[in-house]
Amino acid sequence: MRSRWSDSEAAGFSGDLGKRVYTSRLLGADSELVLHGGGNTSVKIRETDFFGDPVDVIYVKGSGWDLATIKEAGFAPVRMAPLLKMADMPQLSDADMVKHQRAAMLDPEAPNPSIEAILHAVIPFRFVDHTHANAIIALTNHPEGEERVRAVFGGKVLTVPYVMPGFILARTVWELIRGRDLAAEGIRGIILMNHGIFTFADDARGSYESMIEMVSAAEAALDASGAKLASVPPAPADLLGLAELRGRVSKLRGAAMIARLDSTEAAAGYASLPNIADLATRGPATPDHSIRTKRIPAVLGEDKAASLQSYASEYAAYFERHANGQTMLDPAPRVVVWPGQGVVGFGQSVADAEAILDIARATWETVQKAESTGGWRALSEKDIFDVEYWDLEQAKLRKGGQPKVHQGKVALVTGSAAGIGFACAEALALQGAKVIGLDLSPEIEEGMASLGGIGRIVNLTNDEAVIEAVESTVRQFGGIDIVVSNAGIFTAGQYLDDLAQENWDKSMAVNLTSHQKLLKYTIPYLKHGIDAAIVLVGSRNVQAPGAGAASYSCAKAALTQLCRVAALELAPVGVRCNIIHPDAVFDTKLWTPENLARSAERYGMTVEEYKSRNLLRTEIKSRDVGAMVAAMASPLFGKTTGAQIPVDGGNDRVI
Repeated sequence: MRSRWSDSEAAGFSGDLGKRVYTSRLLGADSELVLHGGGNTSVKIRETDFFGDPVDVIYVKGSGWDLATIKEAGFAPVRMAPLLKMADMPQLSDADMVKHQRAAMLDPEAPNPSIEAILHAVIPFRFVDHTHANAIIALTNHPEGEERVRAVFGGKVLTVPYVMPGFILARTVWELIRGRDLAAEGIRGIILMNHGIFTFADDARGSYESMIEMVSAAEAALDASGAKLASVPPAPADLLGLAELRGRVSKLRGAAMIARLDSTEAAAGYASLPNIADLATRGPATPDHSIRTKRIPAVLGEDKAASLQSYASEYAAYFERHANGQTMLDPAPRVVVWPGQGVVGFGQSVADAEAILDIARATWETVQKAESTGGWRALSEKDIFDVEYWDLEQAKLRKGGQPKVHQGKVALVTGSAAGIGFACAEALALQGAKVIGLDLSPEIEEGMASLGGIGRIVNLTNDEAVIEAVESTVRQFGGIDIVVSNAGIFTAGQYLDDLAQENWDKSMAVNLTSHQKLLKYTIPYLKHGIDAAIVLVGSRNVQAPGAGAASYSCAKAALTQLCRVAALELAPVGVRCNIIHPDAVFDTKLWTPENLARSAERYGMTVEEYKSRNLLRTEIKSRDVGAMVAAMASPLFGKTTGAQIPVDGGNDRVI
C-alpha cells in the first residue's frame, strides 16, 4: 500500500480541519482501508465558542458521512471536556452517550458525532485515524491473531481484544492508556482484534502515513506467509437463473431488490472453492459489515429455492438464539455465493447493491488470505448479533424512511426519448424504479441519464437488438419487473383505396410486431419479477377510429387484442397486462405550434380550446399519461389485468 499524500494537493487545504478533510479523503479513496461510510477520523482544535471563550474541541466524523467525499461540514465539533468526563464513567447507556455527545456539540446543526467520539477524545494526539483495513482484519481474524500482531508490529502497537464498539470500547481503551506516555513508549497505533486499527499523531500526515505503514506491514506479512486468492473462469451466464434468484430473494425480503452479479474470475474462483459452504459462513470480516450484509451469505446448492429457504430458517434460528426483546429483521440474504457463476449482492437500489457487493468482495479477499496463511476465524455469532441488532447502527438504516412505490424494481420503457414514453420513464424513476429506456433516437441516452437510468439506442423491429437489450438489462440489474411498450409511429393518413402497402407494413412492424417481439423476449424474466406488470400504449383510435387511419388504427386494435391474450396467458403466473388509450396529447414533438394552429383552425377553435376539446374540458399532457402508467404498474392496479384504460378527458364517441 502506498501513501497518497501530495504536498501540492495538501497545500489546497488550509488549517488543521482542512488537513483533516484531506487525509480523511485519502483514507476513503482506498477500498483496502474503508468502504461505504466505514472508518472515522478526528482532529482536536482549540478555538473560541459563540461567546468568545476559548474551548477545546474535537472535530469527529459525523454519522452518515463517507470519508471518500467528506467536507468540513461532515465533521461534528464536540467539546472535549464532556467527552472526557463520560470516559471516566463506569457505565453509560448507548442512548445517554448519543444524547450527551449531541448536547456537547459546539454547533447544534452539525451531524451527529461518530459513535467512537469518546474513543477519539481519549487518545492523546491531535489527529486520530480509524479504519477497517482488510490486511489488519486478515491478520487478526485468526486462531493466533494476537501472536501474529506482536510478530509483525512488536511494541509499536497496543492490542485490544474484541469488545463492543461505542462506549464499552472507549472505556476499555481509556483504561489501557490512562496515565501512559504513548509517544515516549513508541506506540504508534492501536489494533482492535476482529475490528480494525487506530493510528495517531500530532499532525495529519504523520497519522495518515502511520496507517499506510502499518497496513503495508500487515500486507507484507500475509504475502510472506503465502496468502493467495482463487481465480477461475466463470461458467456461461445463467440470466434466467439470476432472475429467478432475484425474485426469490426479493420475496423473502418482502420488497423488490436490485441484484448485482460479480462474475469476474476472482468471484467465480471464490464461489467455486471446495470448502466454500464452510468458509463463507464462518462470519463477516468485521462486525460493522453485518449491518449491511447480515452475518453470513447464502451459499446456493443445486436447488435455489431449497437453499434460500434453508438460509431463512437458519437465520430465524440464529435470531431466536440471541434475541432479547428485539424484532427480527427480514430473513433474506444480502449476499449470495453462487458456485460456478460468482457472487451476487442485493439492495433496494443500485447504489445499495453495489455497496453490499463491494463489502462482499473485500470480505472474500480477506477471508481467503487469512485461510491460506493458517486459518480464518471470525467472531462468535453472539458478538455479530449484538452489532447487527445494535440500535445505534439500525438507526442509520431507518433514516431512509418508507420506500417508494417502485423502489428496487427494474422497468423497461420503449420509445422513451421524448413525449409519452419519456413521461412514463420519468414517473417510474421518481417512484424508485431503475429505468432502462429503448429508442431509435440518440437522445435516449442523455434523457435516461437525467433520470438516473440507462438509455439504449435500439431498433425494436430487430430481434437480435431486442434480445441484447433485454439480456443486458437482466445482466446489470438481475431481472425485469415492469415493461412499458410505448414505441410507435403515426403513419400518414391514406384512404384504403389509395393506401400504400409500405404505409401499412411499416405501421404493423412498429405499432404491432415490435411489441410482440418485446413481450416474447421479456416474458421469461417477467415471470420471476416482483409484482410484474406490462403496460401497452394504445390509442383512442381503437374505440373511435377515423377515416384515412387504417394502418395506424388497425395496428393499435391488434395491439389491444395482443394485450388481452397476454393477460389470459400470464395471469396464472401472476403477471398483469393492461393497455392505456391516450388521446389528444399535444405536448409532444409531433405537435408543433404550426400543426396545432392548423388543426384548431379546422375546427373553428382557438389553440387552447382545441387542446381541451373533451368532455371534461381539460388538457391531457404527457405527464398525465405517465402518471397513469406508473399507477397501472403499481400495487394500486394489483388486481387488474386485461383492462383498457382511457386517458382522454372523456370522448363522446368512445363513451
